[in-house]
Amino acid sequence: MNPPTSNDAVLEALQRDLFAYFVDQTNPVNGLVSDRTEEGSAASIAVVGFALAGYPVAVERGYWPRAAAVERTLITLRFFSNSPQGPEPDATGFKGFYYHFLDMQTGRRAWQSELSTIDTTFLLAGMLTVAAYFDREVDDEAEIRALADALYRRVDWTWAQDRGTTVTHGWMPESGFLAFRWEGYDEALILYVLGLGSPTHPLPEHSYTAWTSSFAWKTIYGHEFLYAGPLFIHQFSHVWIDFRDIQDAFMRSTSIDYFENSRRATYVQQEHAVRNPLGFEGYGKLVWGLTAGDGPGPESRRINGVDRHFFGYRARGVPDGPDDGTLAPWGVIASLPFAPEIVLPAIRHWLDVYPETRTPYGFIGSFNPTYPAQSEGASGWVCPVHYGLNQGPNVPMIENYRSGLVWRLMRRCPYIVTGLRRAGFVHGWL
Repeated sequence: MNPPTSNDAVLEALQRDLFAYFVDQTNPVNGLVSDRTEEGSAASIAVVGFALAGYPVAVERGYWPRAAAVERTLITLRFFSNSPQGPEPDATGFKGFYYHFLDMQTGRRAWQSELSTIDTTFLLAGMLTVAAYFDREVDDEAEIRALADALYRRVDWTWAQDRGTTVTHGWMPESGFLAFRWEGYDEALILYVLGLGSPTHPLPEHSYTAWTSSFAWKTIYGHEFLYAGPLFIHQFSHVWIDFRDIQDAFMRSTSIDYFENSRRATYVQQEHAVRNPLGFEGYGKLVWGLTAGDGPGPESRRINGVDRHFFGYRARGVPDGPDDGTLAPWGVIASLPFAPEIVLPAIRHWLDVYPETRTPYGFIGSFNPTYPAQSEGASGWVCPVHYGLNQGPNVPMIENYRSGLVWRLMRRCPYIVTGLRRAGFVHGWL
């Protein structure tokens, strides 16, 4: 079979394969999606949220029947609606939030994980996506809308502040609230928007102001932008919200918007690879992308006269690292809407030069050309498993580039609109 030739054909094939993860790695009884392709893996609630965001894409692109998508969506929403909420350590959630990892079969808390505010946010965003898409006046689709609305309204955002101004990372039944809060520019942009938009337990407006007051504006490699090192920080909120031409007070002070900021961050990533200050193999104009993902470590090796320390799962970033030569194709693909002119050539290059990174689920999550190859003919270390959090953003982000589908759906979501306005966003489609 010949590889696709046009960019659109490449994206069509890639998008279809990426979505296959959510078909194969989901428990059809409860809709929970495995965190990774590894025996005994728990479900990740964030991955469930990204899966839900991908269901309308699969229907629109014709590789999943609408009836099948409705059935899977209802199974998922009914599970979260009916699962136990309470302070018990083996519940599924508490105060409308859910534990980061859940047992794939029972749906109960797994791995002693935290009640996660950010992962619940991604789950809710996926629920609101299917609520916006399944808009027909039939019983099943009406139930989807009602369940998603009730689940969103149930979340107690003010409780998650723990009497502070910003929002905590989460809570543990054994020890209470986590010490860390969502402060500094990070993936919590959508968390604050959804928290501000709640009609039941909304965050106060000064919570958002407190968050943005901790931002750091930097100039790196000649680009001025709101700094965050890993690519995923510049991407996750954009899966759902179209930030083109809308600005809060912080962005008005910089004369750009969050979309342009992510475009600049993408170029900073490419420039880091071109400069390659640590001299890793493969880095260059067409091979780049540091973000969260697995790696070949933890391990130290001396390679070509240089002592290298390799990490395991880590949030890698530029320019200050951590950087061990591990690159993430998924992180580059998720920047497609911001900078297709540099992302598409990178995708084509991987297909030509690193064919071992292409899999039935799209591209592998990460690879490291510096680390010695584990098999003959390979070009370094290749991650042996897929992570749902790597797969998840790419299906809707490819579609946002191709048609803007998820962005259009979420523009109709009243909670998103209210949250953005309470955060001080003006202009553009608002």
